[in-house]
Amino acid sequence: MISRQVTILNKQGLHARPATAMVNTAAKYKSEIYICRDEKKVNGKSILGLLVLAAECGAILTIEAQGSDENEAVEALVNLVTDHFGMGESS
Repeated sequence: MISRQVTILNKQGLHARPATAMVNTAAKYKSEIYICRDEKKVNGKSILGLLVLAAECGAILTIEAQGSDENEAVEALVNLVTDHFGMGESS
């Protein structure tokens, strides 16, 4: 299992559109993927789970993956978050 921390950078936080982008990205991988915030840990392939995290701008999330493609999965999700979920925002 590997994990990496990321900070939500986009102004509106992890709302429906970026959560959908995370789920779609996570679904491409065979590994089990979890997203953690504080004491909450949710399935990274579940949009409802991600929305439950209520991650606003500045929230710190931990992305965990376990499986044959865990490195690629975590790297893809970290890149998605740092790229503002492809929403064109800048820091």
